[in-house]
Amino acid sequence: MALALKSTCFVQLKKPKSCCAFRSSRQLAVASTKRNTAMAALSTVSTIGISETFAKLKKEGKVALIPYITAGDPDLSTTAQALKVLDSCGSDIIELGVPYSDPLADGPVIQAAATRSLARGTNFDAIISMLKEVVPQLSSPVALFSYYNPILKRGVEKFMSIINDAGVHGLVVPDVPLEETEILRKEALKYKIELVLLTTPTTPTSRMKAIVEASEGFVYLVSSVGVTGARASVSARVETLLRDIKEATTKPVAVGFGISKPEHVKQVVRWGADGVIVGSAMVKLLGEAKSPEEGLKELEDFTRSLVSALL
Repeated sequence: MALALKSTCFVQLKKPKSCCAFRSSRQLAVASTKRNTAMAALSTVSTIGISETFAKLKKEGKVALIPYITAGDPDLSTTAQALKVLDSCGSDIIELGVPYSDPLADGPVIQAAATRSLARGTNFDAIISMLKEVVPQLSSPVALFSYYNPILKRGVEKFMSIINDAGVHGLVVPDVPLEETEILRKEALKYKIELVLLTTPTTPTSRMKAIVEASEGFVYLVSSVGVTGARASVSARVETLLRDIKEATTKPVAVGFGISKPEHVKQVVRWGADGVIVGSAMVKLLGEAKSPEEGLKELEDFTRSLVSALL
């Protein structure tokens, strides 16, 4: 898988009254303490990190909602609005995908979103510029989801420096083997970026233990074999995987890949997940809507339903 009160729950074109009513108590408590500071700083909100977010939620007996969207689909302006919608409607951490031409870990929905985004000319520099404008308005920490090649292209240290300057708190790199994470982890630590590592249903126990030991922020448990994408149900094996990981670490564990319905959220929470990651379902709403406004409204409604499932 905490925010300040903001005036938008949806695009400011049509501000609905309902979304903020669904914000959880964990976020309302932080909202009340941050509101005056935010107003004094021209609506700039000071976020806490990913580890801190999970620690706070654990004390409250809460589970983190971690939505994923693809930057630049349908355009970066809509992405900026979507980040605000996700934040104001109850998300605890937001995962933002950097579009890449060869997204091996992603299914058809996110692949199509990346293709559309790149076709519109979205690039890393434009994403960073957008984040510099939007992140100060968010209370949810942002984690980037990026493939390894774009990181190597810029140089690991420079990449970490850039995303740190943009206010990013976390980084997920799905295609980097554990053996090659040493440099990433070193530079991430230097720039206070929490590097989240993934473990899967086919990961051997000894390797899983090494992964969870190296992961920062949280452990990303891939719920099924294969690529991202909505599925009809969550494999019952996830319950066993969660138990095995929790025997190996006290770090929070968030379940992703295939979580696409409120029922899925409730299921993995019952199994002991500390966070739920919802990606393809979010991306589809934005990418296939008739208009950006309609997509944002559908994103709002869907986020509300997921937040309700966590209450």
